Amino acid sequence: MKRNAIALMMAIIMAVVLAACGKESANPKVELTISAAASLTDALNELKEGYEKEHPGVTLLFNYGASGSLQQQIEQGAPADLFLSAATKNMDALVERGLIDEKDRTNLLSNELVLVTPEGKGDSLGSVQDLLSDEVGKLAIGIPESVPAGAYAKEALTNAGLWEQLQDKSVQAKDVRQVLQYVETGNVDAGFVYRSDALQSESKTDIAFAADPGSYKPILYPIGMIKANKHEKQARELYDYLQTEEALNLFVKYGFSLPNQP
Repeated sequence: MKRNAIALMMAIIMAVVLAACGKESANPKVELTISAAASLTDALNELKEGYEKEHPGVTLLFNYGASGSLQQQIEQGAPADLFLSAATKNMDALVERGLIDEKDRTNLLSNELVLVTPEGKGDSLGSVQDLLSDEVGKLAIGIPESVPAGAYAKEALTNAGLWEQLQDKSVQAKDVRQVLQYVETGNVDAGFVYRSDALQSESKTDIAFAADPGSYKPILYPIGMIKANKHEKQARELYDYLQTEEALNLFVKYGFSLPNQP
């Protein structure tokens, strides 16, 4: 009798273990890797918390950086399920290389280029021409070749005929967040960032002025699904969710705009 009881107990334990294993395999934990422009950091970090609560089997892993650098990483085989760029050219490059399907990319957000200064020090700056004054000893911009915000700033300054004249003052940064950090710490006198970044730093910086929107290409943030993603179903669910009113409202809260809207 004792042996039969032990055998029965072992059978029950095995059944419970197998059932648990079956349940776990039926609902495996999924990690989605999203390569995203550094300017999206604050908004996506908040979105992550809510999304994971609603999708308990999914963990969002963000790889933030300059869009050009992220593009190169994806081209070199770095794992990624989605790509959120701060410029269309980086997305276009991945589409052209066959790493993203044209039907699986769309323009998600837009932004605006502004000049920020350390708090209380931007009153004398009202336009790009004022960057030539002695009030600006150092001007930070993102590396134009890899940082979209830097490319937009270079375009605006070139169209104003100031790019070459400001080279001696220019300090280049690895991404837009580093530009903001340089301004916040007072290591530079001014820097070009997106309005969304400036709004997250209101206690440390001031917006001196917005660059003339006609002096640079529209700032668009496309999102695309990587063809080689390992979790097609979950990646598409996230791709679709980021285009919902709920998600877009969160981005707007952080200072982004929607394409073709003010």
